[in-house]
Amino acid sequence: MPTAATIPNEGAMNGFLKPFTVTSRLTDQTYRVWFSHLWNGIATRHSDTVDTKFFVDGRTVVIGLAHTAFVSFLAQHGRGLTDREAAFIAAAYLRERLEQEDEQPLFDVPEAHVLRLADAIGLR
Repeated sequence: MPTAATIPNEGAMNGFLKPFTVTSRLTDQTYRVWFSHLWNGIATRHSDTVDTKFFVDGRTVVIGLAHTAFVSFLAQHGRGLTDREAAFIAAAYLRERLEQEDEQPLFDVPEAHVLRLADAIGLR
């Protein structure tokens, strides 16, 4: 039986992702991005999301991943997503937005986008 591709939770949460840069395809502006942490959005925003916090050039950006995507991923793959995997998915979404120079303090990512990004990263 093939082993599922996973990214395990190891180390401090703010170390799940290394700082990275993203260059806008529209203006060639380069953004510096740092991952901070994630938490359950139900408690803080009354949203059905897992919220991930990043700093983009020092400004806070929250990427809210739809909880329904976590349920769907479990049903499709027989395992849940790790916190670290959620951080990778959120970073991939943020990268896409910044490449389009779409800067906002909060993004809510629908289920379909979360699952698309999980697949693109190679999570099974």
